[in-house]
Amino acid sequence: MTTPTKNGRIHTIVVKVENKAGVLARVASLFARRGFNIESLAVAPTAQDGFSRITFTVDVDTAPLEQIVKQLDKLINVVDITELGPDESVSRELMMVTVRSTPETRDDIMAVLNSVDAVILHDDGAHLMVSMGGFPDDIDQLESKLEPFGILELQRTGRVALRLIDD
Repeated sequence: MTTPTKNGRIHTIVVKVENKAGVLARVASLFARRGFNIESLAVAPTAQDGFSRITFTVDVDTAPLEQIVKQLDKLINVVDITELGPDESVSRELMMVTVRSTPETRDDIMAVLNSVDAVILHDDGAHLMVSMGGFPDDIDQLESKLEPFGILELQRTGRVALRLIDD
């Protein structure tokens, strides 16, 4: 159920909620009141009308998983709670980053981008806006490789995950 990371043991929890005003605020407030730290958070409507899916990861070194699940289960708009272990799910994250590009560094940046599944979204000659989706550790590595070139702006999504289906 845990994924080792540089920050400790991370659990991925998926919560299906009624898609109503204030539900996300109540979930976030629950975490804040209990002193639990959310490592990443992604929210979107589901294919089923009237419901949203909240995927978040928490470091179990800062919050006992059982306590998190019990507290979430008490919220009125929570329909279902699922823990997703790394052996039973696939998770991904998206990063968009703008990096400084000069004639001297362009070939080196391109070599980094070509070594991963990164996509150039915009190139104005002085800057490259790049996107990459993948495993969170792969995103971390790309970010580290681009830092020496001068990251001007960076945005990462929260982790999203789906359970593997066994038929």
